[in-house]
Amino acid sequence: TTQTIHKLKCQLPPMQATYVQRLRVTFSKFGATRYISHLDTARTWERALNRAKLPVTYSQGFNRRPKIQFATATPLGMTSECELMDVFFDERIEPAEAHTRMMSKMAPGIELLDVIEVPTSGDSLQSITRETTYIAELDPDLITFDQLQERITTMLTAAELPRERKVKRKIKTYDLRPLILDLHAQPLEDGISQLTMRLVLEPSKTGRPDEVLREIGVDPLDVRMHRVEIVLADEE
Repeated sequence: TTQTIHKLKCQLPPMQATYVQRLRVTFSKFGATRYISHLDTARTWERALNRAKLPVTYSQGFNRRPKIQFATATPLGMTSECELMDVFFDERIEPAEAHTRMMSKMAPGIELLDVIEVPTSGDSLQSITRETTYIAELDPDLITFDQLQERITTMLTAAELPRERKVKRKIKTYDLRPLILDLHAQPLEDGISQLTMRLVLEPSKTGRPDEVLREIGVDPLDVRMHRVEIVLADEE
């Protein structure tokens, strides 16, 4: 019966992890890769790991997938120099060798910057992210430097910044202000302003750069953004 099958399943011992090593990869995304979705980025990595013939741990079952974990998704249309990913291995391999072999099979636009070993028993990357920093260059036709400075001051001194976000076809009201750790701007050439956004990046709350730009009064589709830092809990 269904109840008997369920009871037998509950009595089965949990599957034991086969991996013996965990490497943390820092990589960049530039050029046309900013138009690649997070899912397609994951698939690109899966193909590269497979072609590199590394001893990566794979899931069980019909559709076997390599055991990889990303710190967070890169918003579509954004470049980055600090994306983080953990890869698990069934056999030990020197980080430098893993770096060379992965990079030799990587698609254009993605570059490995660093590969280090971290404890296999550590928390998942997603659970230890704490903050992230973005930079955006704003054309003077969108907003002048003086206007930007004024709006930054208004936002940072506000008690709250209520906004709406669509979540699973429902409109959710939230306060953007506590998700902003810092905002500052500096003038560049030709009247362009560079905006730096340091935002909360935690499992239960995330500050989105597109929402910050909308609050400033700029359409994020008119702006190129770049992620420069992800801070983890053990780095604070």
